[in-house]
Amino acid sequence: MAKKLINIIISTAIVLLCACFIASSSSDNFKIVKNLDIFFSVFRELNLLYVDDIDADKIVKSGIDGMLNELDPYTTFLPEEDSEEFDLATTGEYSGIGAIVGIQNSYIQIAETYKDFPADKAGLVSGDLILSIDNISLYEKTTTEASNLLKGEQGTTVNLQIVKLKTSDTVNVKLTREKIHISGIAHAGIMHNNIGYIALSSFTQSCQKDFKNVLRELEATKQMKSLIIDLRGNTGGWLEGAIDIAGMFVKKGTEIVHSRGRIKDFDYSYKTKEEPLELNIPIVVLVNGGSASSSEIVAGALQDLDRAVIVGTRTFGKGLVQTVRPVGYNSRIKLTTAKYYIPSGRCIQAHNFSERNEDGSVATIPDSLKKEFNTVHGRKVYDGGGIMPDIEVKTDEFSDIAISLVLRNLIAEFAIKYFAKHENIAEPENFKITDADYFDFIEFLSDKEYDYQTKVENLAEKLSEEIKNGKYNDNIKSQIDALKNQITHDKIKDLQTYKHEISQLIEEEIAGKYFYQQGRIRKILTDDRQLDAAIDILLNPNKYSEILNKQ
Repeated sequence: MAKKLINIIISTAIVLLCACFIASSSSDNFKIVKNLDIFFSVFRELNLLYVDDIDADKIVKSGIDGMLNELDPYTTFLPEEDSEEFDLATTGEYSGIGAIVGIQNSYIQIAETYKDFPADKAGLVSGDLILSIDNISLYEKTTTEASNLLKGEQGTTVNLQIVKLKTSDTVNVKLTREKIHISGIAHAGIMHNNIGYIALSSFTQSCQKDFKNVLRELEATKQMKSLIIDLRGNTGGWLEGAIDIAGMFVKKGTEIVHSRGRIKDFDYSYKTKEEPLELNIPIVVLVNGGSASSSEIVAGALQDLDRAVIVGTRTFGKGLVQTVRPVGYNSRIKLTTAKYYIPSGRCIQAHNFSERNEDGSVATIPDSLKKEFNTVHGRKVYDGGGIMPDIEVKTDEFSDIAISLVLRNLIAEFAIKYFAKHENIAEPENFKITDADYFDFIEFLSDKEYDYQTKVENLAEKLSEEIKNGKYNDNIKSQIDALKNQITHDKIKDLQTYKHEISQLIEEEIAGKYFYQQGRIRKILTDDRQLDAAIDILLNPNKYSEILNKQ
């Protein structure tokens, strides 16, 4: 009976869709109707005759995902069950207890708490284990399942059974859920030499309000003479937030970006609507390969308008605008509807998703096709490759062993053990682990799995496979085997070779346990080559002016 009902619904849908498109009998619409008819017919046959029962939701979503995979990665289907996660990314708000959870020994562990929200106010800390939520055991539950249990309507209560990290006591904790607002401002303050600093981690629907409040607080100190805006690792978000933030530093009515789409309704010029807060203060914007979308709009607009010096490395190169549209049953589709162009007229989109390489990979726009544009002062800038900084400052790549330790969560796990043993630490800027602490870390790793393959080992392995599959004599094979033995990494040696780098990562993680997210960032900034370059430029007015006026 259920299958017959589904088939009736499918048939009705086909008739309605055909009616919608037949009114306009163009060739394109005929192709749409034909292919929809085929799609529905295939699904009907599967539903009617396939040997096993099929999950209609799952198989249709797979079909939708397959269709969208032919386009760009930003066009995605958002089923009803993903709505809360999407809304959190968009608004920066949800209702819950204010904690991030992970997994430890098959139980859910608190990885981090947000300052001054229910979990933090109740004394829960990183490393506390959650045995149950409202009498539901969390043993072998996923982090998603646990997060869903912790979230709920604002004002409702939730009961947790907790094993405390520092005392090993099992306690019951009753929390009242609150509206959790995750500020887009990761850290802000006045640095030495009267330089303001604002790290913006995301463009949510309240980011411009958060940014304006912080900027006014820095202004109120009467100390800020220049400003660093840190957009490194900020993957973007709400377009209007980018317009408003850039508008705080340029004249009212200035165009920040305009969009152009296949449909004229998506052609729009975005201009600043309010009077600026800081029209003349010297500004440096920090960017890297993780700065994308709205971050690139802010950095690119301020560069094109010669309003700020851009420092760091080339940005990601996402010049596409997405629009969210309802598609029924509380589901939505986030689809690319336009490209955006910053004040010089350039689009910084670096990837051409409509033209793929032979292997199916996305083609990048070649230098030969990139066009030259000019800033307000006549400086040359280019399209098709992200935002190229005015001053390029590269950072060191992480070692293979450091990457392995981070990905396997071993540095975070050690930080929790350190946190359990030490009541407090120095301020993040002054905190350092000792040689004895690092020895403890090596001991901690003694029974842990964190193997990795270096780039050289990977190349040698590929060469060995090629020789094994080819017709080479035993002498060549033995030489390759000898080479592999020589370059095989020694984990204990690598722990000493990269001690400084690994120690920094440990210190950053520990600082976050005591001083929340801001503590981690404060520690990171103590050894930051790109930040140092930004400070150097702001302390040298002639150099700053020369960069912005150079043609």
